[in-house]
Amino acid sequence: MNQTQLTSYKEKLEKERLSLLEQIKKSEQPSDFGDDVDDFEEETNEAEDFSNKLAEAGDLKQRLAEIDIALSKIRNGGYGVCTDCGKEIDNEVLSISPEAPLCKSCQAKN
Repeated sequence: MNQTQLTSYKEKLEKERLSLLEQIKKSEQPSDFGDDVDDFEEETNEAEDFSNKLAEAGDLKQRLAEIDIALSKIRNGGYGVCTDCGKEIDNEVLSISPEAPLCKSCQAKN
């Protein structure tokens, strides 16, 4: 992998990281349950919405962690190397998912 590609992946990861932080902040904002509940169905819908937001925040945090690991590997010189087999991850894979920890063949095994 050349320096231009590495810089491109780093910029893409940093941009996605900022986007994820904004999404996490939005999803963690408390729901306005209010006290004017007309019926139990409305209360149930609000609780379900809150639960969905928490699940979404968890997924976003997992993706953020993967991006942070990839950025750390860029800083430490280990970016683009499969964590299972140690071979270089194809640019085809990294262009789609720059935080990918596995090469195409190891990903197929999992």
